[in-house]
Amino acid sequence: MSSPGSVTRWVRLLQAGDAEAAQRLWERYFEQLVRLARRKLQGTARAATSAEDVALSAFDSFCRRAEQGRFPQLRDRSDLWQLLVLITARKALDVVEYARRLKRRAPAGPPAGASPPDIEEVLGREPSPEFAAQVAEECQALLASLGDPELEAVALWKLEGYTNEEIAARLGCVPRTVERKLRVIRSIWSQERKP
Repeated sequence: MSSPGSVTRWVRLLQAGDAEAAQRLWERYFEQLVRLARRKLQGTARAATSAEDVALSAFDSFCRRAEQGRFPQLRDRSDLWQLLVLITARKALDVVEYARRLKRRAPAGPPAGASPPDIEEVLGREPSPEFAAQVAEECQALLASLGDPELEAVALWKLEGYTNEEIAARLGCVPRTVERKLRVIRSIWSQERKP
């Protein structure tokens, strides 16, 4: 059972529409998301202010979708962090790609008196082909890091949305075995993320 101050509990409360839970998660993760966005935006103009905008947009998107029940597999802090990283990275890369397109189109700079694009114009689009390729490469690297075809299969099935019971039926085992394999996968992947 989760403690009253646990991230897992806050996630459940957020999914039920609790604004205080959203605030707690915001306080817990916002600075980390800003740092992540800043790394992804390195080398772009206004990276410092854009990083906060990206983190804010990512967190807002997460909260709205969580309240709509769009993340049924979201169960704990590990799932939450992976999801927040993915949303933030995607939004940051969208900002970078948008800046590149602007730079190619207008080498002389924006017209006099023109304001920079609003962050809402940049965020929330479909991923670029480059981003999709990067995600695919990262997924392949994470799967390869498992070093076991059965663990790879479990990870893929979970990502495809299969329940633990459905995965257990495919493997011919009990759901508890699947839960153990998922813990092993999370452990390996958390080690991969450490600098």
